[in-house]
Amino acid sequence: MKINENYKKLEESYLFSTIAKKVNEYSAQHPDKKIIRLGIGDVTRPLCKSVVEALIKASNEMGTKEGFRGYGPEQGYDFLKEEIQKYYQKRNVELDIDEIFISDGAKSDLGNILDIFSKDNKVLIPDPVYPVYVDTNTMHGREIEFLKADKENNFLPMPENSHADIVYLCSPNNPTGAVYNRKQLETWVEWAKENNAIILFDSAYECFISDTNLPRSIYEIKGAKDCAIEFCSLSKTAGFTGTRLGYTIVPKNLVNEGMSLNKMWLRRQTTKFNGVPYIIQRGAQAVFTPEGQKEIMENINYYKENAKLIANTLKKHNIFFTGGLHSPYIWLECPNKMTSWEFFDFLLENSAVVGTPGAGFGKNGEGYFRLTSFGTYENTYEAMERVDKLLSDILKTVGV
Repeated sequence: MKINENYKKLEESYLFSTIAKKVNEYSAQHPDKKIIRLGIGDVTRPLCKSVVEALIKASNEMGTKEGFRGYGPEQGYDFLKEEIQKYYQKRNVELDIDEIFISDGAKSDLGNILDIFSKDNKVLIPDPVYPVYVDTNTMHGREIEFLKADKENNFLPMPENSHADIVYLCSPNNPTGAVYNRKQLETWVEWAKENNAIILFDSAYECFISDTNLPRSIYEIKGAKDCAIEFCSLSKTAGFTGTRLGYTIVPKNLVNEGMSLNKMWLRRQTTKFNGVPYIIQRGAQAVFTPEGQKEIMENINYYKENAKLIANTLKKHNIFFTGGLHSPYIWLECPNKMTSWEFFDFLLENSAVVGTPGAGFGKNGEGYFRLTSFGTYENTYEAMERVDKLLSDILKTVGV
């Protein structure tokens, strides 16, 4: 027996465990302090009414002889795929039903999709980055090249002279909140076609985009169906973090070496995946109804108001940041040239507010910090009052 030695190349996943350890120590030393957490990427508002009603109805169906469902199609029920198809049609994107695959989340599919690609492929990944892109390719032993995302390019790297076989793009981005515009994505599509490369496009936060000029899907770009696979989920869209449902679009146009990537992914899923439970898919179907869309937008707008609170506080102190407007994440430059972890400690010790050090997302995350809008409005307001005072004090000290 031999192990997969690529696992030895993985860095220890210490970011959130280190945060938890530091927060627990602070809490033990200051039991009377209210700690406000703005670092977690999990939503806090409950499932909307339409979804809950659909889940209950489907559960009751399963308790009857007529309504019971056993194994379902691994790629998802048509009733849900048809709703997703209509959702894309609203953005003038036409999809065939069998180009849509239902899964238990975008994170799973972003890693599992690698099964259909050779390990010899070179992968291009922006830095800073959502860790699953790096870790899953490291597990497979692929060569990785990092794209530098920084203040100079507003954390939206472009291909330039890069050559690779697979590239990961996330827009709106996690962790930076930055969003690619139409022209930038057109450049990426052109690059992919010229290099016979595939774009793995993570659109998990597309629902936060309110500017109609900004693409919410890579398929809004001409030619993208010839070079891109898109991943999305209902985790941030509709609070499905605890119920788990996502979807991946694999166009039939994607053919390489005589092999259809669509058929390969179907084969992979029907072999290694048992599908999402019927009950959960019925709940997801309710998300795309007019009433469901109205209800989930109320939640999204709630988070966006939180993001506005955070952004306005940073603007007041002339601190550079990206995100917040079309994203639940705010990516800020640490004040007074602090490192990411120095600012984490400073914020915790002096205001009892918790965020995420940017260094945990890659080399180019050093000196930056991520805050999220997924708290309550009351907690976000209180946190920003504390941060406002803290920033006023430290910037006054250094004469800014």
